[in-house]
Amino acid sequence: MSKDQYTPRNPVEQYPGPPFPAQSQPHPGSGAAMEPEPDYGEATYRGSGRLAGRRALITGGDSGIGRAVALAFAREGADVAFCHLPGEHEDAQETVRLVTEAGRRALAVSGDIREEDFCTGLADRAHAHFGGLDILVNNAAYQMSRPEGLAAIPSDQFDRVMKTNLYGMFWLTRAALPHLGEGASIVNTASVQAYKPSPHLLDYAMTKAAIVAFTQGLAMQLAPEGIRVNAVAPGPVWTPLIPATMDEEKVAHFGEQSPLGRAAQPAEMAPAYVFLASQQASYITAEIINATGGTPLP
Repeated sequence: MSKDQYTPRNPVEQYPGPPFPAQSQPHPGSGAAMEPEPDYGEATYRGSGRLAGRRALITGGDSGIGRAVALAFAREGADVAFCHLPGEHEDAQETVRLVTEAGRRALAVSGDIREEDFCTGLADRAHAHFGGLDILVNNAAYQMSRPEGLAAIPSDQFDRVMKTNLYGMFWLTRAALPHLGEGASIVNTASVQAYKPSPHLLDYAMTKAAIVAFTQGLAMQLAPEGIRVNAVAPGPVWTPLIPATMDEEKVAHFGEQSPLGRAAQPAEMAPAYVFLASQQASYITAEIINATGGTPLP
């Protein structure tokens, strides 16, 4: 898109689709192989110094919402560390390029947040690399569509969903807390699924509901320390996770159920994370920003 994020446009017509072309990929998927490619805000996001001098750590920053948030944070003046799965080096280097082109420092760390030791080391490494840590974004997640129902969810999938979406967030947040001081911000990625679960994503939806509870409870726990904790609850977003975890029919019609009639692009999620991480949101904690394309949530 040639226009920046401040130019008024009809949100229904701002991006194409659905229907999308039939497509599928092996997990975790690649944005470069998607049709159309996701928009991370490369040509549209303009920063205004809202995160100047801040140091951020993002999980799942190699693609999807994580990459869009990394780009936006960098253009707002933050240094960005992020983790990615082994084997996603090419996507990770693209995020590094976007951060460094914005004039900020980048650190890409390969590993799996299902491992407690990795989470602990990741927080310590980001803190050591930048000399401090001000923002934590728990964004990485795993899902796998099972339209056949509960009986079709194997235990190894359930374990992977729980450990990626919940254990990793818990372990990393606990490890990061000693590095976060007054004025720090934690932003978690929840989902419309937390409130309106799709039957074919039952285990994933369970974790997103838990993230809402974790966000609100931790916010009250950390408020006396001057650390804010919030979350963003996206609706359908056009990321590599979609063709990598859903059948071609669901991919083709992905997002059409939203009142705006389409899936969001990652670039449309990033401003919510910037706002929650910034000092402009200094009186906002325990909040869930719903970015669902018009689907009402509590």
